[in-house]
Amino acid sequence: MLMFLPENIARSMSQHTKSATPKIIDTSAIIDGRILEVIRCGFIDGNILIPQGVINELQIVADSNDSVKREKGKRGLDILNELYDLDYPTKVIHPTKTHSDIDTMLLKLAKQYHASIITTDFNLNKVCHVHGIKALNVNDLSEAIKPNVHQGDQLHILLTKMGKEPGQAVGYLDDGTMVVVDNAKNLIGSHVNLEVVSLLQTSSGRIVFAKKIEDTVSL
Repeated sequence: MLMFLPENIARSMSQHTKSATPKIIDTSAIIDGRILEVIRCGFIDGNILIPQGVINELQIVADSNDSVKREKGKRGLDILNELYDLDYPTKVIHPTKTHSDIDTMLLKLAKQYHASIITTDFNLNKVCHVHGIKALNVNDLSEAIKPNVHQGDQLHILLTKMGKEPGQAVGYLDDGTMVVVDNAKNLIGSHVNLEVVSLLQTSSGRIVFAKKIEDTVSL
């Protein structure tokens, strides 16, 4: 595993970003990974601040006995290393006192540094609003720029895993939107042609339900 060391990412803040609002990235946004492309494309200004508590949380998750959590933690550490490689003004910050939970720490640091918080956590987004702190939710950005998909549209995607219900298979659009297909479990690992049947919007994102329309094209 490529380990992320705090001293490797800490650096001086550049002159051209001093006037912009700093951005604190939380654990959920780092693990999600999409923020890396957002930064790479130049949609984020201001210095990136990584709380030491977030790094510690990622390291704990990466050492978890749960295989799913462990992979998420490793992914988060890899994303941090990639962020470092972007050579974007980034700095590790440390709270002046110990806090009972990570969200409280993020709120205190946001006030201390007059910063916004980048997150994908729906509840943290609401708490920021209550405290008058600007939250930039990556899911909101994804929703704003999502491809237009409507009932009856045709898709061609890779089915990657089983769904929650028997016989279902799941794939994803380029923007990360989940596509659920009934009676397609045997096609997992293949690209399939689909027709959109319906869409469901939830607080955590959008789900597309589709059906097979013709023969599968295997990888």
